[in-house]
Amino acid sequence: MKPARLLLLLSGCALLLAPAVRGCGPGRVVGSRRRPPRKLIPLAYKQFSPNVPEKTLGASGRYEGKIARNSERFKELTPNYNPDIIFKDEENTGADRLMTQRCKDRLNSLAISVMNQWPGVKLRVTEGWDEDGHHSEESLHYEGRAVDITTSDRDRNKYGMLARLAVEAGFDWVYYESKAHIHCSVKSEHSAAAKTGGCFPGRALATLEDGARTPLWALRPGQRVLAMDGAGRPTYSDFLAFLDKEPRALTSFHVIETREPPRRLALTPTHLLFVAENASAPAARFRPTFASRVRPGHFVLVAAGGGGLQPAEVVGVRNRRDVGAYAPLTRHGTLVVDGMVASCFALVQEQHLAQLAFWPLRLYHSLVGWPGAQGDGVHWYSGLLYRLGRLLLPPDSFHPLGVPQADS
Repeated sequence: MKPARLLLLLSGCALLLAPAVRGCGPGRVVGSRRRPPRKLIPLAYKQFSPNVPEKTLGASGRYEGKIARNSERFKELTPNYNPDIIFKDEENTGADRLMTQRCKDRLNSLAISVMNQWPGVKLRVTEGWDEDGHHSEESLHYEGRAVDITTSDRDRNKYGMLARLAVEAGFDWVYYESKAHIHCSVKSEHSAAAKTGGCFPGRALATLEDGARTPLWALRPGQRVLAMDGAGRPTYSDFLAFLDKEPRALTSFHVIETREPPRRLALTPTHLLFVAENASAPAARFRPTFASRVRPGHFVLVAAGGGGLQPAEVVGVRNRRDVGAYAPLTRHGTLVVDGMVASCFALVQEQHLAQLAFWPLRLYHSLVGWPGAQGDGVHWYSGLLYRLGRLLLPPDSFHPLGVPQADS
């Protein structure tokens, strides 16, 4: 194994075990004192979170083009009339109130946090959607995906904590950019960048051990779903967790269609499918391939009658937008979704490396069992592995959507 890849695996172990070690000890018992709430640490001037460039897949994703009032994409913007937020609106056009739904949701959440943190103080937006070209080239302000914020009292001593509250509110990238404001941005509503990796629609179906089919959104840890083992044979594998879970996200999917037998699978472009050039290749020789590179004439693996797997020729590839995006992780690193065999992984076109990198997470679940209900968003472990991978692996290891773009 190459040293960089070995280091990635070992680092993953350390990242997983570090919080587990800090959390060791007896659980809370009746009559014991509650632990104090987690202390929030303000961001320092010029600090950004996460610590990656803004327009990378690990943050807010790539720039997708300016939105004008007369463009088709203008309908993606929604006005924010929250009375708990003050909009500067110096242009007197209402532009600062226009933003994507994702940005609006995070901003409204932040407004509540600001009032709780400083009673009598409100959140103030100084810049939102920009239609006049006042920002740098390819700024996310041109897409309604970025806001510049202060507190209503303009107390600059509060801005470091304001930035931290913005991180906690779910903004995908927060930057203490200026002494005068905090810059916040979010992922695109409809691009693969919004998913920080690879996902399926929530209504896509997995097959349980008893033969029943269940939508991905309804999967529960410990359930066994149809998958493929390392030798290319069908097996039932434990569902462990969602590597990403976005129930309300509007996402752009690639739809892969076969005819004999007929199957149709929707997945994000960075997700891995098992593909061969001809039908004679054994299942174990089907190569993990990004969905965006699958073409008609390729062969994929599908579930056949009698519980086996067989090759099926791809006859069509198209795009579709759908609501909800889920990335299930199984113990084998594969699963059958809507009758087609797919990987659990994305971004890096190496199934074996990804399976190794997630070994500590599988070990963790083997030792401690199944956690409680999982929140929405990217699983902390997959997010940290992505950042490690960006440091340790060459850029050409990643799907182009995962390669950093220039900052705004």
